[in-house]
This record gives sequence, structure tokens and C-alpha cells, in this order.
Amino acid sequence: MRTRPTLTWTGTGEPLPRTGSVAEVAEVVSRGRVVVLSGAGISTESGIPDYRGESGSLRRHTPMTYDEFTSSIEGRRRYWARSHLGWRTIARAEPNSGHHAVATLREAGLLSGVITQNVDGLHRAAGTRGVVELHGNLDRVICLGCRRTTPREELHDRLRAANPDFGGTATRINPDGDVDLAEEAVRTFTLVDCTACAGVLKPDVVFFGENVPRARVERCYRLVDEASAVLVLGSSLTVMSGLRFVRHAAKTGKPVLIVNRGQTRGDAHAQVRVDLPLGEALTDLIDLVELVGGPARLA
Repeated sequence: MRTRPTLTWTGTGEPLPRTGSVAEVAEVVSRGRVVVLSGAGISTESGIPDYRGESGSLRRHTPMTYDEFTSSIEGRRRYWARSHLGWRTIARAEPNSGHHAVATLREAGLLSGVITQNVDGLHRAAGTRGVVELHGNLDRVICLGCRRTTPREELHDRLRAANPDFGGTATRINPDGDVDLAEEAVRTFTLVDCTACAGVLKPDVVFFGENVPRARVERCYRLVDEASAVLVLGSSLTVMSGLRFVRHAAKTGKPVLIVNRGQTRGDAHAQVRVDLPLGEALTDLIDLVELVGGPARLA
């Protein structure tokens, strides 16, 4: 059974009071066994916009859904034409200070796990070990027929060979890896199929309206169960695929700490709510964790 995509959410009731200090977060993190759940907000400082922030892409862009991609060749053509241009921006993006801070905390033994809703691979690029990429990664392609996976770079080369005169001008990269592109540039774009079975190729990511693989979900629940607290970084938690872990943590009595610009759907479950840019907040967090001492391991 496929879920109906949740693209927007409107908060109700009084918003949780926000603080501009990560001191309380540092106290919890310094004790260790914290699991991070990150979202698009941690990658904005790497040049990849989020979906729902002040300049979020949902204000001008409707992301591809699973049903549209699988049921319409024109939908696939539109996605791959735009994504073909957008992929280079994603591939060139570099981890920012927020990603590096998470890697530092993980290396110090203070994080028991990292779950990311992002598909940009920047946590891994920063050196974070054992990242669970909840929604997959744009650097892989999967065939919907034979389920074979291949590197995105390989598909990029094939699409470039099939479209030697494709000269669309990309504007505004989106978090799902595609770009805004004039419709006339899309119409002549040539698709390519799986080289093994001629099946339909799809980025190995979870589209809106598509279910996260059950084994991956269960792994995330185990990480939450084994953690002492959940730290949400840069996610509005609008989508249930991430919100469920916050709800599960709160239900089992674990502290939930949220660092995000703007209100989130999980605020009612949070013990602490910090409103700061992620790079600044996580740099401060590293400094404060060192001060409170649990993190002599950071030295």
C-alpha cells in the first residue's frame, strides 16, 4: 500500500518556545548514545535548498511523485531531463560545517547512529560512519524491472551520449536533484533504459508517495530504541517517514531535541527547540560539548 504524499503541513496550537542557544543540547549530547535525524536544512549551506524553509523549493516546485514517475513516460522524461542538469550541482556539492560537526561527534563516540532524510550523500562525504540514508541516494540508479543498481555517473554518461545537443539552461536546483527547466527543453529529451533488461530506470531514492523499504525502517527504529535521545537537525518533520521516529522516541520517554529554522511538526514532542542556522548551531555545539567534558573524546 502506497502512502499519499504529504507536501505541506500547517502548525496548530501554540508553538514551542525557541532558544538561540545549544547549551541544553550539548548537555544531552555529552552523555553519548544520541541518534541524529537530519533533513534538508543541514545541506542548505552547501548550496542545496530545503523544501519548506523561507526560500524552500515547494514555494515554486512540485517534486516528482512515485505514481507520476511510474505511470507516465512524459513524467519520467520531465524528471530525467531536469535531473540530468541538476545532477552535476548535487555531485559537486561539498559538506559544510554542519556535516563535519556531525562526523566529529560520531567519531568521538557520542552519536550511536545517524539517520538522514537527505539524498545528497553529504554526511558520507564528510566521513560520517554508518549513515542510514532513509530516502536513498541520488548517486545510484535502480531498474524497476530487474532491480539492478548502477552508479549514477554511468547513467549520466549514457544520457549525455543520447542527447548530444541537449542544451537546456538550468535554474534553481531542488533538493530532489532536479532543476527548473523550460518545457520546450524537456520535449526532445531522449530517455535510456536498463542495459540488462530494457526496464525503466529510476534514481535509487524514495519519491513522494513511495514507501521506505521495511528493513530500513526497522533498522531506524532499532537505532532509536538503543539511543538515549534523538537529535533532529534541519527537518520540518512534515513527512511521516521521519516524524514517526520522533513520535516513537517521545512515546518511550526519550528526550527529543530539535535544531531547525522555523516550526516543525514534531515540536510538541521536543524537550528543547533551537532556532539557528545548522552550521552555526553545530559549530557552537562542538565547542560546548568540549567544555562540559564528556567529550574529552573529542580531543
